[in-house]
Amino acid sequence: MDVSTEYQARTEAIAGLFAATFSASEGAEEGAVIGALARRLMAETPASDLRVFTAWDGGALVGAILFTRLAYAGDPRTVFLLSPVAVATAQQGRGIGQRLIAHGLDALRQEGADIAVTYGDPAFYGRVGFAPVAETVLPAPQPLGQPQGWLAQSLTGAPLAPLPGPARCVAAFDDPALW
Repeated sequence: MDVSTEYQARTEAIAGLFAATFSASEGAEEGAVIGALARRLMAETPASDLRVFTAWDGGALVGAILFTRLAYAGDPRTVFLLSPVAVATAQQGRGIGQRLIAHGLDALRQEGADIAVTYGDPAFYGRVGFAPVAETVLPAPQPLGQPQGWLAQSLTGAPLAPLPGPARCVAAFDDPALW
């Protein structure tokens, strides 16, 4: 598996992977929503607020993850949201997603980021160091439909100290329907 951070020339392939993966697991409507979200994140988010990591096997795109910045008023810590995450349906179960996430988290650590947060399955994301976090500690940018899926990890080794709200996400995520 080769990992790449180059995405500008590959946005349609990456968005297509998200659409296909989510269509297979969640239905065509969800696939369309997540594909459009990925496309919008890559097209509209400033480079300073976006990190894209893709996994390739034999020249084929097999996985992709996106991190976008979350900002907290008056707090200097650097926080990134991991979402969305996709592994090609035929490639799932091989550890590609976990390796890709671990790679992305390591890259964020090397840049000096402080916290990574995600919104998803605690069992899956727990395998790569995420743990449930209360919104009183780390406020979400929108009301959460499933608060048990709000997960975070320190990238510095320091305990997660509360962040002041409100949180501000990138424009593409600023839609209550996504939360």
